[in-house]
Amino acid sequence: MVHKPEKLILAIETSCDETAAAVLRFQDSKAWPRLHTLSSVVRSQIALHAKMGGVVPEAAARAHVKNILPVTEKALKDGGIPLERIDLIAVTYGPGLIPSLIVGVEFAKALALASRKPVLPVNHMAGHLYSPLAKIESLQLKPKDIFPQIALIVSGGHTLLVLMQNEKRYKVLGSTVDDAAGEAFDKVAKLLSLPYPGGPEVSRLAAHGQASIEFPRPMLHQKNYDFSFSGLKTAVLYHVRDRGPKLSPREKQDICASFQNAAVDVLVQKTLRAAKEFRAKSVALSGGVSANTLLRHMLAAECKKNKLEFFVPEFKLCTDNAEMIGIAAGFMLHNGKKPVKPKVVRAMPGLNL
Repeated sequence: MVHKPEKLILAIETSCDETAAAVLRFQDSKAWPRLHTLSSVVRSQIALHAKMGGVVPEAAARAHVKNILPVTEKALKDGGIPLERIDLIAVTYGPGLIPSLIVGVEFAKALALASRKPVLPVNHMAGHLYSPLAKIESLQLKPKDIFPQIALIVSGGHTLLVLMQNEKRYKVLGSTVDDAAGEAFDKVAKLLSLPYPGGPEVSRLAAHGQASIEFPRPMLHQKNYDFSFSGLKTAVLYHVRDRGPKLSPREKQDICASFQNAAVDVLVQKTLRAAKEFRAKSVALSGGVSANTLLRHMLAAECKKNKLEFFVPEFKLCTDNAEMIGIAAGFMLHNGKKPVKPKVVRAMPGLNL
């Protein structure tokens, strides 16, 4: 690919149940990449999976096959950029549901071969990791003002605590040993017979309830930075069983509030402990659960109390989307990563950061 000071990125994301495409303009600079989103299109499958009570991988893949071309065409049209002007195609290669990943990866490869464009495979979790830094260049902050940074990534399938030494170097400090935080929210919703998607519904009810039930805070006082939410979910299960099959609306609200407080307490306290140990200058929050109002407010308040910069993406970048994949691609280019030929890209379901 001929070196250009400015590049146009077409990003594609199909790791789970959202079909997404975005077009971004990337300009490199000494301190930070400059990224401007020209378009972002997300086609949700919530209505489809609500009928089944959760995401069914084969059904998700079939929906991706149906949606991927029109979504990509709309992203190019909305961005006012024809395919021939695109410089590279960024695509999520993992982690995620393998049938869904295959659709996005193979589509990106076919499009790249037909248009003679290189491909930049992007780790889905890197998309979440870099999403809070999307507007960093416009804030006129220097790397020394931000790093080291502790990044908390909280989603339906993953809970990760990451130490970022700078925008190029990072390592995972801890992750979930069983259920991820978002998965626990969804399972609690099922225990309470709440509609799909369950996580937002738990948060909605929690806003009207009292955190009056003492649920456990798993692994809170262990010296490592791993997480466990299976025991918390089981505690909710036993509590619901003890109360009988017919819970009142008020009881459900209190259970949701108590569960949410326990989960958020663990996430916030472990993040702040890591920030103190590694002398972080900032904390970043991302992933689908970063849209949770209580988590945002509590972590922001603790960062302010401890004089830490706090970064969190706007709500549209919290759930799965292609814009964050384009943002990660921009940082990867800034860090010296080179695009590759389409034939070497493979869908890899189990890879983390």
